[in-house]
Amino acid sequence: MAEHRVCRVEELPEGGRRKVSVKGRDVALFNVRGELFAILDRCPHAGASLCDGQLTGLMHSEGPGDYRLTREGEILRCPWHRWEFDLRTGKSCAEPNRIFVRTYAVSVAGGGSVSPAEVAEAPAEQLETETFPVHVEGHWVVVEA
Repeated sequence: MAEHRVCRVEELPEGGRRKVSVKGRDVALFNVRGELFAILDRCPHAGASLCDGQLTGLMHSEGPGDYRLTREGEILRCPWHRWEFDLRTGKSCAEPNRIFVRTYAVSVAGGGSVSPAEVAEAPAEQLETETFPVHVEGHWVVVEA
């Protein structure tokens, strides 16, 4: 897999996002609490730019009146039709066994470490969006494609 320097580290601060081009494809980069994620910037449903989506979390409840938000910033909501995807696994929150955003491992080189994202594989009939491995080399964010 070839590596592509896409931006400097300071151009993707914690909580930031950035759309870049890799091999002629738009890629959305996210920095969630220092962890980097890269996905093809296209929702598998209707093609919306996922870079424009809202980052949210998972809501949990043990019963009426009990609500807890977990994994804040790790769930990406499509800006058009609000489909939600887990940035860590790529799976749809509504239909995790059928719809997903394809993910790859993410690492940081040249300082610090980032926990890897899970690789999600699926049969061809499933809807998918590509994601790419991302790491940092010196002052550069590098996407592998």
